[in-house]
Amino acid sequence: QACLKKGLIPHCFSEYWLCVHNLPVQRGPMKISIVGAGISGLATAQAILTRKPDAEITIFEADQRIGGKVWTETSSEGYLCEGGVNGFLDKIPRTLELCAEAGVSPLRADASAQKRYVYSRGELHKLPEKPPEFLKSRLLSVRGRLRVIYETIAGGTNNPDETLAQFATRRLGKEAYERLIDPMASGVFAGDASRLSLKSCFPRIHEIETEYKSLIRGLIKLQIKAKREGKKKTPGPGPGGTLTSFANGMSALTDSLAEQLGSRIRIATAIKNINRSGNRYQLQLDDEVVEESDALILAAPAHAQAGMLKAMDPALSGLLEEIYYPALSVCCFGYRKKQVGQVLDGFGFLIPSKEQRAILGTIIDSNVFSGRAPEGSVLLRSMVGGARSPELALLPDEQLIDRVRSDLQDILGLRAEPDFIRIFRWKRAIPQYLVGHAARLEAIDEKLQRHPGLVLTGNAFRGVSLNDC
Repeated sequence: QACLKKGLIPHCFSEYWLCVHNLPVQRGPMKISIVGAGISGLATAQAILTRKPDAEITIFEADQRIGGKVWTETSSEGYLCEGGVNGFLDKIPRTLELCAEAGVSPLRADASAQKRYVYSRGELHKLPEKPPEFLKSRLLSVRGRLRVIYETIAGGTNNPDETLAQFATRRLGKEAYERLIDPMASGVFAGDASRLSLKSCFPRIHEIETEYKSLIRGLIKLQIKAKREGKKKTPGPGPGGTLTSFANGMSALTDSLAEQLGSRIRIATAIKNINRSGNRYQLQLDDEVVEESDALILAAPAHAQAGMLKAMDPALSGLLEEIYYPALSVCCFGYRKKQVGQVLDGFGFLIPSKEQRAILGTIIDSNVFSGRAPEGSVLLRSMVGGARSPELALLPDEQLIDRVRSDLQDILGLRAEPDFIRIFRWKRAIPQYLVGHAARLEAIDEKLQRHPGLVLTGNAFRGVSLNDC
């Protein structure tokens, strides 16, 4: 139906994807340019070649390396550090299919990684996994817990685009917002819950409230429905699935895809401007060389896409430039176990903004996946900055290390000096889906109708996770 509305009738089903994305249907090899060799660009290239093996694809990457926000490094001491994406949830079949196509075997997180903590009022509180644990948890006061139960009859709203803070306070109460939802926003987006859009960041939660008028009642009804249908996994309050990576880290996936794509990838090749001549797109490289293609897929960050499209479509460029990326630093600290003992069981902890700490949270990577630290050592990975305090992410190394060490000493009692330190800095890290994001996407889609064959993808639009990309 989408093809017919556009006046396009594909000669085979494999070209359906091209039609719905305004890509020209043609006989013979199609020349396709992809800008950006992160997971979005690499997965798109792989998908196109599966459907159109004769397509002439070129992937342009401005950086010296491929992978984008997937960045694994192994130190000479044997610490395996993730500078960006830590893993993905194994609930999306397409991601697992992609792993199989790339020839990499998924590694599931240790079962103990289900234990997660929130640091509040001077102590770590284990996040409850079941209703009885919630009723006994000291993370919320008795009044705060009762307010959460009141969610079943809490009122609705006429606001079509609430912030996460407005939604959580309205449905769950101020205390639950401050101690549960606020740190969750930091953990997923490194974001500010008072500015993030609920329906753009967590669309499923928005849908459940809209349909069932209550998250708790909606969840119960969905669980009953799943049991009736004989499903083994029933919906829960969390996102579902098991955290998954690879024995050699997340770069194993992007490296394998890049190896399969081979010479189609051109690293250290930035695109300066994009124009259009007739039905072809013209990509001007930094060295003034011009490359042409029948279709163009931009898989770079939104601000980079904005720069490339400024000459061709200033209005579209302006919309893309509005998507905010705060700075974030990832600080990896390695310790000898004999100096620090059992740091913490489980995955790690998040910190509410009310605690006014430098770090947003810390993952005990060596607890989560095997092979992340040398024998007899532990590896911690702390996030600093984000929308909450982007200036902290850009502190000089010495000051940044001092701030992280101070927080880890207060929270985990770590007084020993780390044996290993590695800092990854992102001046523009995770895109923020602020209030108005959905309207911006509609405006972007409208502008794209004027550019057949141009596709925008990446984590700036409809999901920041690796599964989304």
